[in-house]
Amino acid sequence: MHRRGFILGALAAAVAATPAVAAKKKKRPVYRGAEVVEFITPEKRGTVIVKTHERALYHVIGNETAIRYGVAVGKEGFDWAGIAKVGRKVEWPTWTPPKSMIRRRPELAEWADGMPGGPDNPLGARALYLYANGKDTLFRIHGTNEPWSIGSAASSGCIRMLNAEIVELYENVRLGTKVIVL
Repeated sequence: MHRRGFILGALAAAVAATPAVAAKKKKRPVYRGAEVVEFITPEKRGTVIVKTHERALYHVIGNETAIRYGVAVGKEGFDWAGIAKVGRKVEWPTWTPPKSMIRRRPELAEWADGMPGGPDNPLGARALYLYANGKDTLFRIHGTNEPWSIGSAASSGCIRMLNAEIVELYENVRLGTKVIVL
């Protein structure tokens, strides 16, 4: 290696290691697949808790344990928090973009009456419809046709999961399950 290349390489490494530069790089959480983790909560078994800042969904499965799944959450301005219940469960759901989304993205108007379920559908393989006070919140926990978005703030407020993982959660969650989004 030439001396100049060595010096430039060392300089680049030193700059990258400084806190000012490191702070500017906002890393996405590394998602390694669903896993059973220690999770202490006063909530009862079966509860679903989404920690949006962690980009993680926890399905409480026992005393101090949960299954952690990586998720995509609402992008800035579309994020939300609250308590809801699973009011409806649908396999290969139809996706209908809200009017506000069509205004932002006019190319979606062709789906104003709904896109049939299937691998190209943004809701993916399954959807859990979230209700509060007996009304549909219009927020969902659902699969995705954009698996690369997991670990990011990318949605219009819904919680996205990998299709294989929403299928697993769907099978293990009942209607009426409490969902807490923090």
